[in-house]
Amino acid sequence: MKYKVTKNDLRRACWRWNWFCVNMFNYETQEGLGVAISLAPLLRKIYPNDDEYEKALTNHFRYFNTTPIMGNLLLGAVVAMEEKDGLKAAETIQSFKTSMMGPHAGIGDTIFWVLWPTIMGSLSGYMALQGNPLGAIVWLTVNILLYILKYWFYDVGYTSGTKLIDNLGTKLNIFTEAASIMGLTVICSLVATVVKVSTSLTFQMGKVNLALQTGVLDK
Repeated sequence: MKYKVTKNDLRRACWRWNWFCVNMFNYETQEGLGVAISLAPLLRKIYPNDDEYEKALTNHFRYFNTTPIMGNLLLGAVVAMEEKDGLKAAETIQSFKTSMMGPHAGIGDTIFWVLWPTIMGSLSGYMALQGNPLGAIVWLTVNILLYILKYWFYDVGYTSGTKLIDNLGTKLNIFTEAASIMGLTVICSLVATVVKVSTSLTFQMGKVNLALQTGVLDK
């Protein structure tokens, strides 16, 4: 009888991934060791036979690198594939990880490593500069929500399998472009209201006399 993955199994695998994915980073397989360590206890349950367990675990020591939070989606789907098809899916699993890690890193890096901390950090920092304690509270709250999102991504990857991820893959460019536009809008608005520059320089050419402060920067 095949082992049925439980919610606790997914939670444990997710926790181990988010803890070890970067802490176990190396220049040969990058996040590959983190993948193997995160899935090891779960694979032991799926494959009680030692030889099968060794083969399944070895398959996950291969090269893998993506934005950690997006890795939750991919590894959730990998768990579903391991549970359903076992060792027969070994090459399929590796091909799936290899083909999906790049596109998902593109959207993950844009949203969660660039826009998310830049936008929320700027808003929180601006409130802190104004003496508003909500700045620290907002920053703490959004990072707690981000951690919860990691667990949700793992569940979504597992329950939806490769179908959702394949469909998402066709729309990554749309998500990335929309997120970039939103980020630029927020950042430019903050720059215009927060960054202060003062200069007495004046541009002169013939009868033209243009003060850079009032004629350019203040506008």
